[in-house]
Amino acid sequence: MRLHISLIYMLLMLAAFPALATEATSPVGFWKNISDKTNKAEAIIQIWEENGELHGKLAKIFDPKEATCTACKGSKKDKPLIGLEIIWGVKKNGDEWTGGEILDPSSGDIYSVKMSLAEQGQQLKVRGFLGISLFGRTQTWLRDQSQ
Repeated sequence: MRLHISLIYMLLMLAAFPALATEATSPVGFWKNISDKTNKAEAIIQIWEENGELHGKLAKIFDPKEATCTACKGSKKDKPLIGLEIIWGVKKNGDEWTGGEILDPSSGDIYSVKMSLAEQGQQLKVRGFLGISLFGRTQTWLRDQSQ
């Protein structure tokens, strides 16, 4: 009987708060970008879904060295860093999100990207690469609950 009550309670909580149910299974939300070089938080990135694709923008920068993307090329050149779209075109592919691109605003370089959730959806493994995923680097972002 106690198991049935616990199960009913859990189902009611999921029904009442559907965002809690999907948060752990989707990268949508706010993420603290942790540098793979310094192991320090660099920024907060907001990821959202639009027309079946994930997009991401800089929501906050912890230690800004500049206010605009001076290293960027094309339409992103000299645009404000806060609000700058740095992830686009990423689609769900099994347990990963792939096929899109990610911008490194410090260099202006654009890489292919793949992402996967870890630690019950509290971490996001973000791999930027050129060509094949073997040639790239991975950062672990932490879900930011404070936003």
